[in-house]
Parts: sequence; C-alpha cells; structure tokens
Amino acid sequence: MRNIAVFNGPNLNMLGIREPGVYGNNSLSAIEEMIADKAKELGVEVTCFQTNHEGEMIDRIHATYGKMDGIIINPGAWTHYSYALRDALSAVSLPIVEVHLSNIHKREPFRHVSVVAPIAFGQIAGFGAIGYTLALEALVHELNREGA
Repeated sequence: MRNIAVFNGPNLNMLGIREPGVYGNNSLSAIEEMIADKAKELGVEVTCFQTNHEGEMIDRIHATYGKMDGIIINPGAWTHYSYALRDALSAVSLPIVEVHLSNIHKREPFRHVSVVAPIAFGQIAGFGAIGYTLALEALVHELNREGA
C-alpha cells in the first residue's frame, strides 16, 4: 500500500477561524477527514501533520525518506521564501504536490512566487479544501504512472 505524507505549514491550524473569506470555513481537522476518506477510496494510507515551526517541518520531511511514497504540502507562508524547506523536500527525492486553498497568483504580488513549485510535479491553488483531495488523486495517479 502506498503511503502519502500530507504536510501543512504555519497558521493552517487556524483554518475555519482565520480569514474564512480567503481560506474557507473548513477546519484543518475537517480537511484531514476529507483527505482520509479520499485515501480510503484510492487505497492509500495518509499521514497528516501541521506545524508552525519550520525546523519541525524540515525534520518531518526528512523522516519521509525511505518510508513514504509521496508528499502533499501546503507550505503556507514558507511557500514564498523558505529555501530550507525547498531543500528538505528536494533532498528526499519524492513526488510532491503543492497545495494552496486560495489562488496565490490572484493575491498580493509577494504571494505569486513559490520556491517549492520548481521541485513539485504539480501545484493546485484556488479550489479551497477540495484542492487536497485533487492533490491526492493527482499524486496517486503519478505514482501509478511511474510504477513507483
């Protein structure tokens, strides 16, 4: 069975409270339930993790090496500047899908740049919570295509 890590960065623990007009009304736990339901449907295992601490996220990414088949990540604000996060993701050599609840390309100019996108095989932005299930479908499809 394939194992997928789903990582969420800073402030995503405040989903449902923080700017619902931008990020939606779903809590992170509700989104994780949606992901688990989709994973069951697709026949894969998911492990979800959220932190507001960059070093802790990097340690979790490193821990995927040799244990996970792919990563779905919403890096939050780290998207735009964390080369340490990008380097950690690159180091584990796993297929990555970057997810954003809002369309970062329609927001403030500083949000248009992602340091993660160049190492991800895809980015899903602007579809709200369903973006995570779309990412999971895309990642499983990619893993099956690669025969990994």
